[in-house]
Amino acid sequence: MSSNCLSRPLSRPLLRPLLRRSLAAVLIGALLSACSTLPPYQRPAVQVPSQYAGTAPGWAQAAPADTAPRGPWWTIFNDPVLNQLEARIDVSNQTVRKAVAQVQQARSMVDYQRAGFFPTITAGVAQDRSRTSQNVEGKSLAGKTVPDYSAGVSASWEPDLFGRVRDSVTGARADAAASEADLEAVRLSMSADLAVDYFSLRSLDTQKKLLDDSVTAYAAALKLLQQQLKDGAIDASAVAQATIQLEATRTQDTDIDVTRAQMQHAIATLIGEPASSFTLPPNDSAATPPAIPVGVPSQLLERRPDIAAAERRVAAANAQIGVAHAAFFPDLVLSASAGLESTFFAPWLSAPSLFWSLGPQLVGTLFDGGKRTASLHGATAQYDGAVADYRQSVLVAFQQVEDNLSALHSLADEAASQQRATTAADLSLRLTTNRFNAGAVSYLDVVTAQTIALTNQRTADQIAARRLESSVLLLKALGGTLPALKPAGT
Repeated sequence: MSSNCLSRPLSRPLLRPLLRRSLAAVLIGALLSACSTLPPYQRPAVQVPSQYAGTAPGWAQAAPADTAPRGPWWTIFNDPVLNQLEARIDVSNQTVRKAVAQVQQARSMVDYQRAGFFPTITAGVAQDRSRTSQNVEGKSLAGKTVPDYSAGVSASWEPDLFGRVRDSVTGARADAAASEADLEAVRLSMSADLAVDYFSLRSLDTQKKLLDDSVTAYAAALKLLQQQLKDGAIDASAVAQATIQLEATRTQDTDIDVTRAQMQHAIATLIGEPASSFTLPPNDSAATPPAIPVGVPSQLLERRPDIAAAERRVAAANAQIGVAHAAFFPDLVLSASAGLESTFFAPWLSAPSLFWSLGPQLVGTLFDGGKRTASLHGATAQYDGAVADYRQSVLVAFQQVEDNLSALHSLADEAASQQRATTAADLSLRLTTNRFNAGAVSYLDVVTAQTIALTNQRTADQIAARRLESSVLLLKALGGTLPALKPAGT
C-alpha cells in the first residue's frame, strides 16, 4: 500500500492535535531518558604492596590492562621448536576456540541490549472467514458468513526513561570485556601449559640419553666381567651385581619412554592434533632458564587477564543494580498502527478501508509482593560477590608471583649445590673404578658409586627442568609478555 492511500482519510484538523500530543510524549521521553539509576562505578580498592618480597625498590601500583598487546613471551627461551608449537595454539587449540566463541556470544548480547533503544515494527497480512450463529438475536450478521481481508503495520517504542536499557547495555559491554579478558587468560594458560609440557619432555629426552649411555656402559662392563669370570679372575657375585644394575637401569630407561609418550600426547592435544599422528623427535640439548629480572615492573601485573576479567565483572554487576533500580519506575510505551481492512476483496486497497491508531501508554507496578526489592537485594549481593572475586584474583596473582620468585631463587641455589654433588659423585666413580681395576675394592663398590653418580645426574636434570617450569609459571603469573621483561629504568 502507498503512503498516499494511507493519508487520504486523515483530515489536517484531526491530525495536528494528534501529532502534537505524540510529539510531546516523545520529547518528554527523550528528556527523561537522561535520567539513570546506575550507581557511580569505581574500581574496588585492593591492598597492593610497594614491591615484591626480596626485590629492589621501584615497583609501582598496577591496574588491569588486558587490552594491551601481548608479545610472544615464549621466545625468550630461544627454542625454535617451541616457537612453532606455540604458534598453533591460537589456530588449533579447542579450548581457545571455545573462548573465542564465548567472546562472540558476549558481543552479540551487547547488540541485543542495544536494540532496546529502537522501536519495534511489525507487519502482517491476514485473511479469514467467520460465521455468526443464526440463533443469536440482535446481531445484523446472524447466520451470515463474512470474509475479512486485512494488512497492517504496527510500531511500538519504549523510551529509556530511567536508564534501564542503557544500564543493560553497560552491563553487557562489561561482560563482553570480561569475556575478551577470559580469552586472553585461556590463551596464556594454554601457551604456558604447552611450554611446561615441552620442557618436561625435553628433560625426559636428557634423562633418556643419560640412561641409554648408562645401559651401554653397564652392558659393556657386564661383558667384561663375564669374561673375567670365565678366566677365573673374579667370582660370580660381581657378575650378579653388574647384571642387577644393568637390568634395573634398563627398567628406568623403559619407564622414561612411557612418560615421554604421555607428554607427547598431551602436547598434541594442546595444539589440536590427534595424538596418534603427532611426533616430536628427541632432543637432549639442555635449555637454560632465562634471566627474568627480580625487580619486575608493574606493567607486567597490569596485564593479568584474570584480574581484568574480574574487574569487568564487578562493573557488570554494578550495572545490574541500575537495572534493578529502574524496575521501580513506570514505563512509557508509544505505539502506532495502520493498515487496510475490508470484507470484500475488491475495495480492499481503497482509502475507505484504512484504519489506524496512535497513542502513548504509561504503565507502572503498584504492588508485586516485594519482587523488585528482592531483585535489587540480589543484584547488590551479586555485586558484593564480584568485588570479593576481584580482590581474591589480585591476592592470588601476588601469591603466584611470590611463589615462583621464591621457587626460582631456591632452585638456583639447589642447582648449584646439586652440581657440586654431581661433580663429586663423578670423581668418586672414577676413583672407585681405578681402585677396582687395581684390585683394592670389590665390584660392589663400583656399582654403588655408579648408582650414586647416575642418581645425582638425574637429580640435576630434574632440577633444571623444575627451573624452566618455574620460569614459565612466573611469566604466566606476570601476565605473559616480553616487553616488560627488562629491568625497571632501562
